[in-house]
Amino acid sequence: MRAILLGADGQLAADLARECRERGHDLQAWGRRSLDITDPAAVEREIVPRRPDWVINAAAYNDVAGAEEHPAVALRTNALGVRSIAQACSATRAILLHYSTDYVFRGDSQSPYAESDRTLPLSAYGVSKLAGELFARTTVQSHYVLRVAGVYSSHGRHTRRGNFVEAVLRQAAAGGPLRVVGDQFTTPTFGPALASRSIDILERLAPFGLYHLGGGETVSWHEFAVRICARARLPVEIAATALDEYSLGVRRPRFSALSNDKIEAAGIKKMPGIDDCLRKYLFLRDRESSNG
Repeated sequence: MRAILLGADGQLAADLARECRERGHDLQAWGRRSLDITDPAAVEREIVPRRPDWVINAAAYNDVAGAEEHPAVALRTNALGVRSIAQACSATRAILLHYSTDYVFRGDSQSPYAESDRTLPLSAYGVSKLAGELFARTTVQSHYVLRVAGVYSSHGRHTRRGNFVEAVLRQAAAGGPLRVVGDQFTTPTFGPALASRSIDILERLAPFGLYHLGGGETVSWHEFAVRICARARLPVEIAATALDEYSLGVRRPRFSALSNDKIEAAGIKKMPGIDDCLRKYLFLRDRESSNG
């Protein structure tokens, strides 16, 4: 298939690009320097003439705190940029696969969120991502909107923002101690597992619509940090802190775990557990380091 991947500078995009190429798809991967999705004319000019079969949008403004200070910037990328991409897909009858977030939920649930649960984002970032979802779902009929949570990939160490696993490993290697939020729960999602299932969705032409595709287990960020250090054999003190202490003026959902029941019912393989993902993460990280 002819595919365009947007957001090629990010950690998930690296996994998506590898997955597409290993499966023999004709892929063009564009970062922001190649295509600024906040420029509607550029989006139309670059995408429409190429008539792709798939457009995979992994581009996003992911700075949650920054979005509070600059909500218009977040909206231009996460909402209006998605509208432009969706319009180009509609014009060419391309399938759009777009990534959203667990931050579209308020966080007061007692069980993992389903796609049918009410959305009520607490932050400017969550609002911008929810708006992007709506533009994707209402602009192009052939779409997949995938809500994900806490994505981490070994490629994150090469990106500007990094990821949670890298932050924990770096601080633990320095001797710690660490202080990690213990009362915020989510489903951390391993990039390669997410990428492989994303391409499965496209190849198998699953029913179009909204899906959750979070990690295989619900944990607090503190528990996740403990398991990271245990897997990496880094003995370090990790104290649990409160979300209110960490949030620094940004409202975040206390519980935003995602239920994968719908995507699994569509025939997509179950996401692996955290320990298996961390083992693979550390293996890939070490292999990249040894290769220079």
